[in-house]
Amino acid sequence: MSNGSTPSQAFAAQLLATLVAGGASRIFIAPGARSQALAIAAGQLADAGKANLHVRLDERSLGFSALGAALASGEPSVVITTSGTAVANLHPAVLEAHHSGVALILLTADRPHELRGVGANQTTNQVGIFNDAVRLEFDIEAATTEEPLLDRIDDIVRRALVAATGVKNTQPGPVQINVAFREPLSSLEPNAAQFHPVVDAEFEKPNIEFAILDAQTPAVVIAGADAGPEATELAESFGWPLLAEPSSGARFGENAILAYRQILENRQDLAGRIGRAIVFGKPTLSRAITKLLFNESVDIVVVRSKTMGHFDVSRRASAFVDEITIDAEVDFDWLREWQIADNQIRLSAEVTANLGRREIVEAIWQATEGADNLVLGASRLIREADVWAPGKPINVFSNRGLAGIDGTIATATGIALTTGQQTRVLLGDLTLLHDAGSLAIDPNDGSLDIQLVVVNDHGGSIFESLEMAKTLQPKTFDKLFRTPQNVNLPTLAAAYGWRHIPVDNEDALREALTETGRVLIEIQL
Repeated sequence: MSNGSTPSQAFAAQLLATLVAGGASRIFIAPGARSQALAIAAGQLADAGKANLHVRLDERSLGFSALGAALASGEPSVVITTSGTAVANLHPAVLEAHHSGVALILLTADRPHELRGVGANQTTNQVGIFNDAVRLEFDIEAATTEEPLLDRIDDIVRRALVAATGVKNTQPGPVQINVAFREPLSSLEPNAAQFHPVVDAEFEKPNIEFAILDAQTPAVVIAGADAGPEATELAESFGWPLLAEPSSGARFGENAILAYRQILENRQDLAGRIGRAIVFGKPTLSRAITKLLFNESVDIVVVRSKTMGHFDVSRRASAFVDEITIDAEVDFDWLREWQIADNQIRLSAEVTANLGRREIVEAIWQATEGADNLVLGASRLIREADVWAPGKPINVFSNRGLAGIDGTIATATGIALTTGQQTRVLLGDLTLLHDAGSLAIDPNDGSLDIQLVVVNDHGGSIFESLEMAKTLQPKTFDKLFRTPQNVNLPTLAAAYGWRHIPVDNEDALREALTETGRVLIEIQL
């Protein structure tokens, strides 16, 4: 490392300082040699109190931690990696961010252009590595004394922030700034914290499209992932039943029909009369909802989602709008019929003395209050929550852009880092093991308050509901799909410094949910 200024450090310092000045002040890095100038600049900004800096051991966990932080804050996270496979390990998080509209700015360090395609160490084609999953991509050649490239930074940052945050009425998402660095790779000067750039944000007023719908057509409001309270407000304004997924942010209020799956599947006197479905967010959990959207006798109206992007799985939507009103007085008889059916189904549901998935979901919903966060893993348990979760306005997160189990723990860590609030995670054993490396928390992050509530049924029980479970021999099914595991979770938790609490009854679960710190609550089924 040079003590005097180098072109690499000068470019990195000004780039990071400008990004932070533009509002991207939460930075996530993983160790690497080629990215050292960026890391030093990030450290200088953090030491000066201008940025929040978080370090992770591997880039896959890094990407999802940054995604969780951006989810919770609504502001772009900056991700810094070295070259080679480090960049490729971001791909799952980049895809999730792309499909769920989460703002990430990826600073991927690279070798100089002359070292590409000649077999140089840790060098691959990083340009285009994310294909169309990034909103915008820059490939910046290595700065030199003759060409310091500093005059390009303002334009790069402005365009990156506009594309990542979607301020021009577009879907937010990831942006890649691929930066080549030539040796010497870093220096202590200039200090990034001593720059005071000004970034002019660009805003474009969105075009608002209204729909005036006839009040006579029996309608339901479908609230998928990230629908938000607007779905609840619309349903309550016009007396429509609200069919809201647990990660919708809309599963509350008098209009929320919690047993909507059973009604759609078993009550044709109600389901068969639906003439219109108004869709918010991205509904992906229920086959009954999907079947409804493909029903040619049902008119589909989609309320645009800024984050989840274009949604029209049946390619039948008659309109994509921003706001809705109706042309006549509200008739609440339709809603009352759904409410009666909903109450009948829920009251008739069998109650057991055992601690099952229903009791687990209900206990977690009851324990989660106010500013607490709840993260749902994308496997069987979010579907159980769709059936059993009470109607309650709480902060629920889930990676539903691609609905993968990738990075669930890391996402929750990013949420906890950003909010400073207790964050519960409801997940299965395979979802936990898929992201076990994210149990390693940087000591500099402080004492995070995270509960991992792990329902351990020793494999992928979600596959039991699918077609092949009925056709394959049990031994073959277990080998190919259930993937049974016998990992000792107490030992795993201890290795990463988490407290392990075994739970086998409802009272013990409620008590465990009052614990603070980093806790792994294991429920064996």
